[in-house]
Amino acid sequence: MSIAKTYLPKEAEEKWYSYWLENNFFRSVPDEREPYTIVMPPPNVTGVLHMGHMLNNTIQDVLIRRARMKGKNACWVPGTDHASIATEAKVVAMLKEKGINKKDLSRAEFLDYAWEWKEKYGGIILDQLKKLGASCDWERTRFTMDDDLSEAVIDTFIHLYKKGWIYRGIRMVNWDPQGKTAVSDEEVIRKEVNQKLFYINYYIVGSSEFLTVATTRPETIMADAAICINPNDARYTHLHGKKVFIPLINREIPVILDDYVEMDFGTGCLKVTPAHDLNDYELGQKHNLPVIDILNDDGTLNAKAEILVGEDRFAARKKIAAMLEEAGMLGKVEEYKSQVGFSERTNAVIEPKLSMQWFCKMEEMAKPALDYVLNGDIKLIPDKFINTYRHWMENVKDWCISRQLWWGQQIPAYYLPNGQYVIAKTVEEALEQAKELTQDSALTTQDLTQEEDVVDTWFSSWLWPISVFDGFKDPQNADINYYYPTNDLVTAPEILFFWVARMIMAGHEFRGKIPFENVYLTGIVRDKLGRKMSKSLGNSPDPLDLIAQYGADGVRVGMLLSSPAGNDLMFDESHCLQGRNFYNKVWNAFLLVKGWEVDDKLENPNRLAISWFESRFNQAMIEIEDNFGQYRLSEALMSTYKLVWDDFCAWYLEMIKPAYQAPIDRDTYTNTIAFFENILKVLHPFMPFITEELWHDELFGIRDTRDCCIVAQLPANGEINAQLLADIENVKQIITQVRNIRNNKGMSPKETLPLAVRANGNVNYLAYQTILTKLANLSELTIVKEKITGANSFLVSTDEFYVPLSENIDPVAERERLQKEKEYLAGFLKSVNAKLNNERFMANAKPEIIQAEQKKKSDAEAKLIIIEEGLQGLAD
Repeated sequence: MSIAKTYLPKEAEEKWYSYWLENNFFRSVPDEREPYTIVMPPPNVTGVLHMGHMLNNTIQDVLIRRARMKGKNACWVPGTDHASIATEAKVVAMLKEKGINKKDLSRAEFLDYAWEWKEKYGGIILDQLKKLGASCDWERTRFTMDDDLSEAVIDTFIHLYKKGWIYRGIRMVNWDPQGKTAVSDEEVIRKEVNQKLFYINYYIVGSSEFLTVATTRPETIMADAAICINPNDARYTHLHGKKVFIPLINREIPVILDDYVEMDFGTGCLKVTPAHDLNDYELGQKHNLPVIDILNDDGTLNAKAEILVGEDRFAARKKIAAMLEEAGMLGKVEEYKSQVGFSERTNAVIEPKLSMQWFCKMEEMAKPALDYVLNGDIKLIPDKFINTYRHWMENVKDWCISRQLWWGQQIPAYYLPNGQYVIAKTVEEALEQAKELTQDSALTTQDLTQEEDVVDTWFSSWLWPISVFDGFKDPQNADINYYYPTNDLVTAPEILFFWVARMIMAGHEFRGKIPFENVYLTGIVRDKLGRKMSKSLGNSPDPLDLIAQYGADGVRVGMLLSSPAGNDLMFDESHCLQGRNFYNKVWNAFLLVKGWEVDDKLENPNRLAISWFESRFNQAMIEIEDNFGQYRLSEALMSTYKLVWDDFCAWYLEMIKPAYQAPIDRDTYTNTIAFFENILKVLHPFMPFITEELWHDELFGIRDTRDCCIVAQLPANGEINAQLLADIENVKQIITQVRNIRNNKGMSPKETLPLAVRANGNVNYLAYQTILTKLANLSELTIVKEKITGANSFLVSTDEFYVPLSENIDPVAERERLQKEKEYLAGFLKSVNAKLNNERFMANAKPEIIQAEQKKKSDAEAKLIIIEEGLQGLAD
């Protein structure tokens, strides 16, 4: 294969992704190997790729590719979620553009449009993930409303109902007026907003006196059922047993007493509106107050409001404030900040609403799901989320599982004409139950009406790890028995409770097993100012544009370099540039090696360099494996990055590189190619495209169809020569110091310098003379027993090195340079000593941190001694 002078990402990505697909490298079927399984958190069918998806799926792909290269049977199951609220909103909007109102359609007609929309737009995000390099088993792609998966939802509903864990009742729920449906607590986003606090005067019946109530929601005064005061509040003792008029509509409501009201908060008076506030509802239940719901499902005022009927709630707020002021019933208005709930799905302000809904009891299911995490059967990564998980599970509330929508799995409840209902899988089964319930054999299916509501989307996705392997349809099939439990789940902390925890509950209830072993919780992708990336802020780049500019490998590296588990990623486009620079570095290193001419007659002068890099590579493998073992993917990539950029490119290749236009010996060349091949293997999970492109160059031999980097076995752990590694680190420091001396004195890198060493340790520097002479460009290397005064000196470990001053060096300038370095080191030493003399630091710091600070101190003190001697030599 001919190789281009520059890497062309787009061409490589299209070529190799197609090749992998054509040769079924992503395909997995059960066999004798150890399985490694990931189920993709199904993105909403409405979704398009954003930066959060990029991070999440890059991590999954790294894990799955690495498992594949470790010889495991890697299976990554993709899919999409039907996303009831979001998808129905999209379909309704599409119909509106066509001049069609949902109300004018039958359920079946609407669902035809919904499925049409899904087929047209529903797979966009999965196609976009392919651009990233996602190596999913696409033949296993599932959708949460596939027939089999929907059947599983109905079966589990019936199962839980029969256990007494699903029930129907009127409860206060979070109502989304835009989506016209209930949403769960977890789907409510709390935001601090600027509001107005209205002080409203309620006149006491039979008196000219009034009391004042502060509220942010004057539009709900028509639903007031009482005014509540604290029984111990002396200011209002004379109002006990009294009544007041609701402003504007003059309906009488009682003054009630309850110590729930805080005397020192606001005016000490609380308007009680049971239909429109959860706490008010509970207070109303306690005091037997009427519940007056003045809002329609779309957030407009209904006839019970008596005034402004049909007005939107926020328009009514402004109009009522004006009416109160005109009537002399508005005391004052203040600016006020408070937390307001917004629907995660539509961004509409949530209304607390009493509604007949279906609920699932959670307490019994939560207990084993909590134990699995606390016992370590399921690991949360990082473990800082365990306390959050415990808090949620110990304070779990019943789950409102019904949604007032048509897109989703319709609840299998069938109502009789008398209001009773039965739960059944089909209308035929429901009819049999209804006849038995009523002892009426004349009943027909025409007498039954199925529940209009669908189940919450999460009630299907909590079954995901089981249902994608047909674990409900065929509980003992080969796939579910082989792939379940899955290994790793990669998801976001914000859905830890209402997806992750519920999957654990479902796994225990329906399989008696955990659904996965590890949960890797990613952070939020933020911009460099710390703001969450979003379209509304305009601070989120289009991931596909990034891929087009930096290549998929560059973007993957850019995302991972700064994404430790559970911590937010401060994304900057420069990270992708760093990723692009990295793969260009690899490409250029390859061109360098490929361009060498080999002379079989030459002896190998690079045995030490080869031995060193072999040890360094083996050492890096342990570091990388350890990082992966602890799910420190960012650190694993950084270890790989340093191994390739620093150790291989900057040091090893420079050590063994032949002189310009000179040949290289066969042994060095063969070893270098073997190293390069292993580097491609280690890089592949992070940068799959460039590694596959280089893997197939004839430099590495002629490969057959299935000899691809994607399935190459990762290098096995080898031996490490610790002494050699330590010695070469010293050698690298020496080379760096000599280069610094040249740079500081404005000398040409081509100008050779003599180097003398006064060795106080046990390193035989003459053994490394070839490397030192070559990379430091030395004219000679000598061993001395005495200090050399009047020379440039530096310290490496305990060994002293001297570069004698050449005649053209200005002693005044040199003295000035040393003096500045002395001042810097003195300041540095002062800061280190301050830490070491700090009792709190010494008591709380880890031993290795203290040890590192002590080493900094001893190194700085040794360097100061050398500088003092240099200054003394110049003075002499």
